[in-house]
Amino acid sequence: MDSSVYVFVEDVRGEGLDKVLDRLAGYNVASVTIAAAYHRARDVTPHSPSRLTLRVDGVHFTPPADLFDDLRLVPPVQPGAADEPLTALRHATAERGMGLHGWTVFLHNTTLGLANPDVTVRNCFGDRGSPADLCPAHPDVRLYAVALARAVARQGVDSVVAEALHFGTFGHGYHHERCFVGLGPMDAFLLSLCFCDHCMRRATDLGVNAEVAREECARIAGAVLDGDPPSQGEVTRAALTAYAGPDVVAYARARSETVTSLVADVSAAVTAEGSKLVYMDASGACKGYSDGLPSPGLAAHDAWQLGIDLIALGDLVPSFSALAYARDPARVADDIGAYVRSVGKEREVRVVLRPGLPDTDTPDRLAAKVRAARASGAAAVDFYAYGLLPYPVLDRIPTALA
Repeated sequence: MDSSVYVFVEDVRGEGLDKVLDRLAGYNVASVTIAAAYHRARDVTPHSPSRLTLRVDGVHFTPPADLFDDLRLVPPVQPGAADEPLTALRHATAERGMGLHGWTVFLHNTTLGLANPDVTVRNCFGDRGSPADLCPAHPDVRLYAVALARAVARQGVDSVVAEALHFGTFGHGYHHERCFVGLGPMDAFLLSLCFCDHCMRRATDLGVNAEVAREECARIAGAVLDGDPPSQGEVTRAALTAYAGPDVVAYARARSETVTSLVADVSAAVTAEGSKLVYMDASGACKGYSDGLPSPGLAAHDAWQLGIDLIALGDLVPSFSALAYARDPARVADDIGAYVRSVGKEREVRVVLRPGLPDTDTPDRLAAKVRAARASGAAAVDFYAYGLLPYPVLDRIPTALA
């Protein structure tokens, strides 16, 4: 089983390439999933020379001129990219018989969003208040995503692992966000919907009354912001229909065409460069990131909220990555089983587990979740993330895999 560990370039630079790969080899994993293109973050990094690491948006290589010279959007370049850390890692992993996957954050980029606000999500009030979220319907964003996919594939990776290749959420559109208004899950969902010209035109072309949907979202969300009680319960299509009306639900569902067509273009581009796409659905992280206690709805069933149609993508993408951020092994099993049924048993479904906090407190719990994932049809179990976890927590991995 091709298990992998997610690793940041800063981990390798700080600890040394051989030291990191020696330790990973001791975990009995077959590959490394390296952050080839990442986003801003401040991370506690317990075993790095810098115990607190600031990350910036950008790629860890020089963007190929033939891909980006004619594009409006060009990825920022990470410090140290000229040293070609991905090339060194590719050679070192090959010498050890290990695989290498290119972890790529596509449409979550604050630097590009602040510099080009018109390519970001526009909410029902007309605000461009989520600069980190590039809109997948915008033509320039779509060209950028395809070029970025090709660029990472050219680094010689076995696969391009696509993170944030879908619509974002209201609660993760910037950094140091504040909201002292009681927003229910459906209110936050309404505020996450993009009503830019491109999104509205695409929805209209599909027969949706986009302007009515926007007006309803603004009316309902505005009332809550004015002091009305927030919505209650989970976001489901039935509940959303009752809360916001059929036009809003139809508008939300129309977003899947935008995401599906973009993923199809990206997957084709990666294949043309001799690699393959692994599509990551962030729904599991949206549900269980903070505490490992996701709400009852399974992640695969809630993927539509990000514009993801797993059944349609099952015909287009060879491999999927499901984030199983849950404490309960039975919940991991249920989530993975739902993914396998949604994308088809012939597709590879990889599961990403966190070996430590907040959802894994003991080695036995991690081992139980690995067993649950495998029994539910997971083709591989991956672990997130090397630089964020103390060594004793990382040392749980080989026992869990065994």
